[in-house]
Amino acid sequence: MRSPLPRLLLFLVLLGLAFAAGRRLAPGPAERAAPSTAARAEAGRTLAPVAARGDLAADEQATIELFRASSPSVVYITSLAVRRDLFRLNVMEIPRGAGSGFLWDEAGHVITNYHVIQRADAAQVTLADRSVWDARLVGAAPEKDLAVLRIEAPRAGLRPLPVGSSADLAVGQKVFAIGNPFGLDQTLTTGVISALGREIDSVGGVPIRDVIQTDAAINPGNSGGPLLDSAGRLVGVNTAIYSPSGAYAGIGFAIPVDTVRWVVPDLLAHGRVRRPALGVQLAAADVVRGWRLEGALVVDVVPGSGAERAGLRPTRRDRRGRLELGDLIVAVDGEPVASSADLLLALERRRPGETVTVTVARDGARRDLAVVLGEGA
Repeated sequence: MRSPLPRLLLFLVLLGLAFAAGRRLAPGPAERAAPSTAARAEAGRTLAPVAARGDLAADEQATIELFRASSPSVVYITSLAVRRDLFRLNVMEIPRGAGSGFLWDEAGHVITNYHVIQRADAAQVTLADRSVWDARLVGAAPEKDLAVLRIEAPRAGLRPLPVGSSADLAVGQKVFAIGNPFGLDQTLTTGVISALGREIDSVGGVPIRDVIQTDAAINPGNSGGPLLDSAGRLVGVNTAIYSPSGAYAGIGFAIPVDTVRWVVPDLLAHGRVRRPALGVQLAAADVVRGWRLEGALVVDVVPGSGAERAGLRPTRRDRRGRLELGDLIVAVDGEPVASSADLLLALERRRPGETVTVTVARDGARRDLAVVLGEGA
């Protein structure tokens, strides 16, 4: 049997060597007291003095104050889609998209773009204080890309924006956009009004006129947020950008606040815009173009409507089956009508019960007909 003594002696020798090595590596009292080279360099470092700045420029102070006053009114909107878990068969809400909005009043009404909540099953609104509230849809106007949501938040935490006017805006005037581009909440961008009177297509297929063009940076996620003037008043709702890449390219568009002011009351009261109706059915745009016509072609007239009482003529076939085109509406109260979309725009600020002068082209001549407007569907 082999003796364990040699192994024990080898272990003791190795242990002694390790202890001696540790003593050599450990710093002595003098070494521990002496500062390291890096510490000595840090202690001897001289920081550059900070130069006195003075007060911020007046325009900077004004911009800072505008953001402080307005940002609590801007909200972050998350649209939700309802999905079913295939394994558990549970119905759950998942984020579908995001955008911006702003508080309209102390009752909890929030204004945003229709396309922000389009096809969403539900929505949530995050206020500036980070509180999150479930929102319900009050009304929508796809043809103006506007929608109204409502949250049941305490009135004390709701600060609506002051509403301005867009009728007196001027090119070159400063504007400020607050929103949540790419999900980065409470972002301020500045610029000027680049142009006025632009026209863009809405989600509903009807052009939106008198749109504000600005070079204030508007990116995905800014949609539905406010465009403010230098007094902090709402002058537009940021809605679209013109960009080949989908990101900011120097051209953004905002729905003018004067449009918002007449659309929102109808959405609050009726859930939709109460549009007047002539009482006619119009031909599709491609049909009108195929006939090389310019105007709104009447296909049918609603019985009992103002159009029927005024004598508007529908499209029909004669006894031999030949097509006889109906009246071609070319103007309303002197405003030219080049398409069915133009006709809708010409009527949108009228109200049911008003009488308008409709100019039609019939048998090679123009006639003026007085039509009492009804209420559209």
